[in-house]
Amino acid sequence: MAKDKDARTAKSVTSKTVAGSLGSLGSLGDYLKEQRVGAQLSLRQLADQVGVSNPYLSQIERGLRKPSAEVLQQLARALRVSAEQLYVRAGIVHPDPGQAGSVELAVLADSGLSERQKQSLLDVYASFLALNAQHAIPPNPNTQN
Repeated sequence: MAKDKDARTAKSVTSKTVAGSLGSLGSLGDYLKEQRVGAQLSLRQLADQVGVSNPYLSQIERGLRKPSAEVLQQLARALRVSAEQLYVRAGIVHPDPGQAGSVELAVLADSGLSERQKQSLLDVYASFLALNAQHAIPPNPNTQN
């Protein structure tokens, strides 16, 4: 009996750690569930409309899985919400207008790229932004745009 309790505790800690390490995905999942319930769709109905399995959609809602940009687009269509809103909640696009979200949206909207290529471009772009933020050089007021 003690082993069962230890196993349950370990599983609980592991689940919390996984959910915590995924950051904003929990809020994405909460938002998706809220929208799904508001649209009066069952998990199975939404999964069918999006073209994913019930368990996968359930894991997204619980913050255990990170959906691809393509799945987010399908979710947005099925729930009749903005795909950009889902990208922001998933942490793919920055909500701050000062951040360059248009580049990210352009990459995500490009149908000529595979999901892997899109993710690679977004990763490289994010690393450039982070590098530039570390070595921020104030803009030269004498330079014209």
